[in-house]
Formats: sequence, C-alpha cells, structure tokens
Amino acid sequence: MMHDPVFHDASGVVAEPGEETYALLDAHGVVIGWGPGAERLLGYTPREVHGLRGADLLLSRSEPGHAVLRHRSGREVEVALHARPMMSTAGERQWLIQATDTDATRRRELSEALIRGLFTESPFLIDVFDTQLRFIAQNDALRRGAGFANEEFVGRTMSEVAPPDLLDMAALEARQRHVLETGEALVQTEVRGLLRGDPDRQHVWSETILPLRSSSGELIALAHTVADVTERARARERLALVNDASTRIGTTLDVLRTAQELVEVAVPEFADHAYVDLPAPVLGGEEPLVGTVGEAVTLLRAATSSAPGIPVKAAVATGDPDPFTTGPGSLFTRAMAGGEPLLLTGEQLIAELAPVDPAQAERVRTYGVHSWLLVPMSARGAVLGAAVFVRQARAHGFEPDDVLLAEEISARAAVCIDNASRYTRERTAALALRRSLLPQRLPVLGALEAVTRYLPAHGQAELGGAWYDVIPLSGARVALVVGDAQGRGLTAAVTMGRLRTAVRTLADLDLSPDELLSYMDDQIHRFVDEHGDEEAGGRRRGGAAGTTCAYAVFDPITRQLAVACAGHPPPVLAPVGGTPAIVALPAGPPLGLGGSPFEGAELTLDDGDVLVLYSHGLVAAPDREVDLGLDRLPEALSGIALTPPNGLDQACDAVIGRLLPVLPQNDVAVLMVRLHELPAEHHVTWDLPAEPEVVARARTLATRQLAVWGLQELEFTTELVVSELVTNAIRYGSEPIQLRMIRDRELICEVSDGSSTTPHVRRAEETDEGGRGLFMVAQLAQLWGTRYHARGKTIWTEQPFPEGFLEEAGASSRKG
Repeated sequence: MMHDPVFHDASGVVAEPGEETYALLDAHGVVIGWGPGAERLLGYTPREVHGLRGADLLLSRSEPGHAVLRHRSGREVEVALHARPMMSTAGERQWLIQATDTDATRRRELSEALIRGLFTESPFLIDVFDTQLRFIAQNDALRRGAGFANEEFVGRTMSEVAPPDLLDMAALEARQRHVLETGEALVQTEVRGLLRGDPDRQHVWSETILPLRSSSGELIALAHTVADVTERARARERLALVNDASTRIGTTLDVLRTAQELVEVAVPEFADHAYVDLPAPVLGGEEPLVGTVGEAVTLLRAATSSAPGIPVKAAVATGDPDPFTTGPGSLFTRAMAGGEPLLLTGEQLIAELAPVDPAQAERVRTYGVHSWLLVPMSARGAVLGAAVFVRQARAHGFEPDDVLLAEEISARAAVCIDNASRYTRERTAALALRRSLLPQRLPVLGALEAVTRYLPAHGQAELGGAWYDVIPLSGARVALVVGDAQGRGLTAAVTMGRLRTAVRTLADLDLSPDELLSYMDDQIHRFVDEHGDEEAGGRRRGGAAGTTCAYAVFDPITRQLAVACAGHPPPVLAPVGGTPAIVALPAGPPLGLGGSPFEGAELTLDDGDVLVLYSHGLVAAPDREVDLGLDRLPEALSGIALTPPNGLDQACDAVIGRLLPVLPQNDVAVLMVRLHELPAEHHVTWDLPAEPEVVARARTLATRQLAVWGLQELEFTTELVVSELVTNAIRYGSEPIQLRMIRDRELICEVSDGSSTTPHVRRAEETDEGGRGLFMVAQLAQLWGTRYHARGKTIWTEQPFPEGFLEEAGASSRKG
C-alpha cells in the first residue's frame, strides 16, 4: 500500500476518505458484520470478531459520538462513532456502526489546511504542471506577483502565457523535462529574469521543481515553488564585491596603481564609469591635507575606468588637474569638507555643472548619465581625495545600499592609498639618505673605467646596508670596495656610512687588503662595545657585526691585483679574450664575528680585463641558493661583449637583467670596472746611490722628464720636491734609494728607501740650519704621504697639472 503523500502514521496504514470502516451489530449488540476498514482500524479479522459483543471492543466513552476502542494489539484507538439503525430483510433490527480514526481525521484536516494555506496564504509562488508541461493550478501569490495575472493559464504552457523576453523559457522547460525523466527533484535553482512591471531590473528567484506521484507511484504532475530572493542575491553580490576589493586593492605600494585597482573593482560590476581624484601631495608622497579642503586645493586625476561599450571619453587625463574640483562651491569641496557621500541624479548634476562648465554639462547629458555618486576618501583624519562612480547604461541609479557599498570599498582603498603615499614618502627620504651616504660621483682615474649600480629592494621603505666605493691611492693605484652591513633601516644606513668612512681612512694608510680587513674587524668590535649590536629581545637590526666586505687594490704600473674578502662573495674576473670566472680566494669570516685570520690573493691582470664586485643581493634570490647564483654570474658575463667600444653601463645592466627579477627582493650593489695598465711612457724609475752629490743629478733627471712630458711649468716646484725628498732619504734613510715619477691624472713623485723610519713635518726655528724639508714639500704639493712596504717606505707627492694639460694630452693621443 502506498503512503499518503501528505501525512501518514508509523505503519503507513490510514483510513482513506470513503473507505468502508464499519461494523454491523444485531439487536443484542453481537457483531454479525465486519468491514475491511474496521479490520485495518482495529486489527481483528471478521472471523475473530464474529459472535463477540460490540461492547467487548469498547474501552471507554469520552463524550457523545467519541469512544476509545481496543486494538487487537492492546493499544487504544480513539475514534468518532456514528450508529444508524437498520432493518434486515427478515425484519430484524440491526445497527450499522461507522468509526473514523480521530488521528486520521486530524491529519486530513491538517492536510487540507496545508493545501489551503499554500494556495491561498503562502508568500511563495506555487504552480502545478501536468506531464505535458501545461498549467493545472497556481496559488494566489503567483497571480499577485508574477506580473501577468488575470489571464487564463489552465491547459497552457509557461512559454504560451509569459512574455519571452522576461524569462529563459527554453531553460525552464529543460529543467521540467529533467525532473520528468529522472523523477528527482531540482531544489533551489537560482533563476534570473525580468518582471513585466519592472523590465529594466533583473530579478532573482529560487526555484524548486518537485515530482508529484499517484498512489500507485506514477509521476503525474510537477509542482513548482518559487521564492523571490532578489534582495538576498544583491546582498550576496555586494558582499562579493567587498571581498573582491579586499584582495584586489592594495596589491602594491604605489599610489596610482592602488587608485586604478579601486576603479577596476568598481567597473563594470558596480558602475559603468569610475574615476579617482587625489591632491598633489598624496601623489607625491607628502603629508595629505588635514581637516577640510580649502579653496586653493586642486585634485589631480589618478585613475579612471569605463565598462566595455560605454561611450565615455575621459575629459581629464591621468595626472592632470580636474577643473571640476576647484573652488569653494564645487561639489568636491563640499563633499570632502563634510566627509559625506554625495548622490545626484543626472539632472541635478547637469544643474551643478552648467553655471561653471557648460561643455562638461552637455557631455553629461550626451552620455546619458542618470546617477552620479561622489565618495570622499580619508585616512587618519586627513583628506586623501575622492572617488566618483557613474551609471548611465544600466537603468537603475544608485540606491542607499549602493552608497554604503561605495563607502566601504572607498574606505578600504583610502587606507591602501595612505599606506602607499606614506611608503613613497619614507622611501624617498630613505633613498635620499642612501644617495648622500654613497659616492656622489666616481673619481676619474687612468687606472680604470668604473660603473656602479644600487638597486633597493622592491616593496620595502627601509633600505639595506650595501655600499660600494672607488678610492684613489698613492702611486696611481686604486682601491675597490663592496660591502654589506647587516639589517635594514636607518640604523643599517648609519652603520654603512660609518664603515665606509672607516674603510676610506684605513685605505689612506696603504694597507694590504688582508691587513685592512683585520683593522676593520677590530673597529667593528669597538662599534659593538660602544653601542651594542642587538635590540630588546635579541633581534639584530643594522648591527655592524656580521658585515661582509670585499676589498681589492690594483696597481696599474705592475698590473698586480691584491684582493681579500670577509664573508663576502668573491669577485668575478672577465679577462680579455678569456672566459669569466670567480676569483679563487681563501674564505674569510664576516667582520666582527671572530674566527680565522683574513687571507688575500694576488694575481697579474692584462690591460682591459673586467672585474666585477657585488653584494649578496645580486646572486641571492628566494627561488635559488647563493651557490647557484654564483655559478650563474660568470655565465651571465660570458654572453656579454665587454671589450671596447661596448660600454660598461650596457654590460652592467645586462648582467643584472639576467640574474635578477624585475623587482629584486634584496638590496643590490654592483661595481664593474675595466682595468688599464699605465703606459710605459707615463712612468719612469731611477735607482740612486746614497751620496749627497746625487741630489743634483736627481733634479736634472726630473726636469728632463718634465720636458719630455711637456710639463715645464712644474719644473720649479718639482725640483724642490725631488731635492728635499732625495736629501731626506740619503740623510735619514738607507739604501736602496729609488726615485719614480708618474704621469697619471696628476704628477706623482715618489722617493723610496730601505728604512721604515716615520717622517714628521715640523716647523723649524729661526736658529735651525735645517728641518724645513717636509714642511716645504707639504706646502708645494697638493697631497703627500708615506706608505710602507716589506723593504722600507715610500714618500710620495701629488701635484696638479697646469690647466688644460690633460685635454691637450688627450687630443694629441687621439691624433697620434
């Protein structure tokens, strides 16, 4: 037996309307007839009750017409009883007792109430179709809200009664046939369409299609229940837009890009056209305007976006001032001063524009703008600008909920724009500090050509401690430095500046690279003792300890390169006509951490060899180990033409482009130099005996060489310098004594002897017969100094060339 399609008890057996639930009693109350309905109701078969008294089945009587009978199982069955007298054919009196299960009665009443409620009082739209998809019935809610009431539907399909432009009838019939074929319900399908009374606004319905079956299980009809969920769908779409804004706005720390992300989120999902105007200080990374916006403030167009097919041509180009924003009475000034959004219809906007900009007002009318929303943008109590959203293609304007949504995404964008502006400001200041601490320009030297690159890490306002330097040394030599202080931020920058100064100071002592690094290691220990190297919690930030450094000295006369590293990646040498390779060096610890002593290496180079010094940032990357980067650096150099006439600038950029992503994650410092041998005709050396008579000979040799070089203007001062230095070497030094003159970017005179005695400049008294030699040298020379070596010392002087000499010498060289 099939269950009742609406209600049924646990056994599934109920008394159906019209079923024979009766018993026949004789005049003495004995059961003489028992119907099938009575058998189902009480469980007794006709044979079991035949001859029993009807009173034996009665447990109690509650009220007239109602009684409690005993079921065969012993349970109580509450029924409504109806007794009608009858007369048998033999003329005997009998009683026909009809019983109705009160539970079944209540269920039938509830079923009828449910059907009545669904079809007369339910807010849901309900309609019933036969297997030919023709209307059988529909409830009152459908007639009230469907938009095509007062028409006769019975016997007709939906496509015959509904306008085809409102709903997708083919899709509806496909869903109906699917249920007919499978017998499975389609629950809460979201359907979109239009209403006849509101043809410009899309509505959303939740549709459920249920199969209806007969008592035999045959599918005989389809029931549709439809609920209007338009507002819920719009709320979901607004929430999705807010979520979209949270992920798409603020992906970079760039003001213009953030503004563009805002309008791209809004168009086309929310608006047909949108743009953002910001004041110049915000775009430039300066402090935004605090409080109300004054009369003189002009907003610049930062971003704009239009939906595809929207005939809008931006009246203001990106970066140009928006004339509509100026003046105390402008809409922007009023809205930004009050901090409240401003929603205008197209006609209201035209009325505002017409007195001040008739051409713009006409464009608004031409483009069909009918809803215009201005939302002020502010953060930290400061006005950042405004976002404008426009609707013209879609029929409905912005509603109150849309204004709240626009405020939400604009506020989110404002925070991101403020962060980007502050980042720009802080990064500009950090870069200015960095530029002030790095060499402003490299010295012009004959020993080398040099190019440098400093690339700050992308997306970080705080810079690292990487630096580079080119330091002229005595004897036309040059020192090359690349270092990297630990940490980030101002502390790291200050530490870098101190370390760079210390390296330059020690370089003036003409120390070998390994000695200089040892002195630097001691100096960093002093830094730590003075200031400490850790902040609270043990977090290292910009500490000097752990600094890495590569230091090299090149002598263009001997072509000797001496180099040493302290925890730093070794230089790469690209020899002329050879294969680039990493310079083999003994490993040294970072400065300030202790460990093995520093060791250097020396190698002889050829004229035109290229040497590359760099920080860890060039070879280290998130997607690879440092060793892999070290292996790739020589490979990157091998594919680049490094010999003249190719410039080092192009080669340096090419190497960086091959090794680094577009946006490096670490600070990168690169120093690339092409080393040159000093031509033999530009330097001369004489060995001198330790005899007083040789002083005159030394003066003669010097003046003759000056004549060869065309530097006769320097004869007087050079004679005095050479005379004093050679005299001091003979008087206070020891053999061997050597005089060397070098013509580089200045005139260099050097006198070497075998003694390590330190010379001192002193002012001689009037009664002293001597003691004025080095004092005179210091007055005549531009620079002078002493450097020590394994066999003694060298006192050197530098004199500037006469004005125009280098230009004439260069022209003569090119002509020759």
